[in-house]
Amino acid sequence: MGSSIGFGGGVLGDGGGSEIVAGRSSLIFLGTGCSATVPNARCLICATDPPCPVCTQALSIPPESNPNYRCNTSLLIDYCQDGVHNYIIIDVGKTFREQVLRWFTHHKIPRIDSIILTHEHADAVLGLDDVRVVQHDTNSIPIYCTQFTMDSVTKRFPYLAKRNLKEGHVFRFTSQLDWKIIDDDIEKPFIASGLKFIPLPVMHGEDYVCLGFLFGQKTRIAYISDVSRFPYATEYIISKSGAGQLDLLILETNSIRKVVTRSTHLSFPETLETLKRLRPRQALLVGMTHDYDHDRYNKLLEEWSSREGISVQLARDGLQLYADL
Repeated sequence: MGSSIGFGGGVLGDGGGSEIVAGRSSLIFLGTGCSATVPNARCLICATDPPCPVCTQALSIPPESNPNYRCNTSLLIDYCQDGVHNYIIIDVGKTFREQVLRWFTHHKIPRIDSIILTHEHADAVLGLDDVRVVQHDTNSIPIYCTQFTMDSVTKRFPYLAKRNLKEGHVFRFTSQLDWKIIDDDIEKPFIASGLKFIPLPVMHGEDYVCLGFLFGQKTRIAYISDVSRFPYATEYIISKSGAGQLDLLILETNSIRKVVTRSTHLSFPETLETLKRLRPRQALLVGMTHDYDHDRYNKLLEEWSSREGISVQLARDGLQLYADL
């Protein structure tokens, strides 16, 4: 931990720091794994011979010094404007409590100011009940999502639906969420805690729409965690040959091999083909299964990056990236 490489006006570090830097915005990768997380519990329960090396290592080495230990994919944006920090989280999945214990404490994140949801699957929303530990006692947290996502979440968590609080009364035992409905439309951006986000609708399977997000004026960043296909309008706005080159693309890479049948996620070969089309200045990959050994695949990516002229790495839990937003 502690190494870094250059990135635009900021520094890409690997989670070695534990202090919020005054006057600087940053991205913190709270999780970089698939829905099943790594280590994969079934892989350990039904062990093969020889056992899975990635899951074995992920279980045997402390997570904070183990890049093969991966919680559900989630990004925390520490947006600093005029010296004031606002904390925006994208997705609150099944492992959120663990991520708070590990990375909120490590990076000294005191609260969440806004929540953004990409979609309503378990690895994006099942941690919402635990949000109560990182919110102000007297304030509801704005939560931005589509109507479809809100309807699904409130069916599973009816007590998280918006309610009217009596003046001076505080609910201390449930998360208080102020639901803000957004559209899956590039033409309809929204503001969360002072930062502008442009929704990026992508296909997550044959007929399911998931959202990615484009944000940052000084540093142009796109976050796309669950995707199998890009609609033309979305690909255009984030491509070098379209609306403009991204400074950073955070993109999923799920399985290491292309799935023969219809898949809901990009595989490693498909992710690399996508990067060649979009040509961001830099890319960090998330959503990995237990098939990815962090060091081995980053060596492969170094070789690929040298050939293609695009700097690409696997991200890791706890990674912190400073960037001017």
